[in-house]
Amino acid sequence: MGLTRYDPTVGSGVLGTVKAEPVADPDDRYGVRDERLLTGATVITAVRTIASVVLAALAAHQESLTLLVVALVVYWVGDMLDGFYARVRDCETRIGAVLDIMCDRLNAAAFYIGLAWLQPDLSPAVFVYLAEFMVVDCFLSIAFLAWPVRSPNYFFVVDRPIWLWNWSKPAKAINSALFAVLLLVTGWMWVGLVIATALLVLKCVSLHRLVRIGIPVPGAA
Repeated sequence: MGLTRYDPTVGSGVLGTVKAEPVADPDDRYGVRDERLLTGATVITAVRTIASVVLAALAAHQESLTLLVVALVVYWVGDMLDGFYARVRDCETRIGAVLDIMCDRLNAAAFYIGLAWLQPDLSPAVFVYLAEFMVVDCFLSIAFLAWPVRSPNYFFVVDRPIWLWNWSKPAKAINSALFAVLLLVTGWMWVGLVIATALLVLKCVSLHRLVRIGIPVPGAA
């Protein structure tokens, strides 16, 4: 059994047919390479994940918002560092990408549940954001595995609009930073709720497009 050959320009989704808009990759710069679990990047991912979760747990135990913010900073800095290291040292792998996606969710959950614990009035916005990030965005992020690309950062070779909405630098900054910074700086739950809801709608639109384009399925080799 194996993956059937798939042309991303031909839709096969259950909701209809939408033509993907891929960016050409004639030199296979973003394709699959040798896979291995242990790389410098995955070590950084593991260290930043453990450190951030421990700090978030201590913050909840000590009821310290300052410590919780430190946990968030460790998560963000570590997340940027592992990706930078992987690109510079040419050790990007699909295993590393999936590990990074999973660890991002753990770090985000630790921070936002801690924030809701310390500031319960922010809970409605926090839990809408968690639904968006941990469910819909998680599905979108691991969908790259259906194509021969190394990570969602290169999803533009499958469909540029979905990549632009989700993994371009501005999209990643808005999805990861805008919501957290706004809640921490202003404490405005309703504004946070609007942003979280808007992000959820955007992710659902992306998911709808992905399904209509069609995801490759296992078939006879």
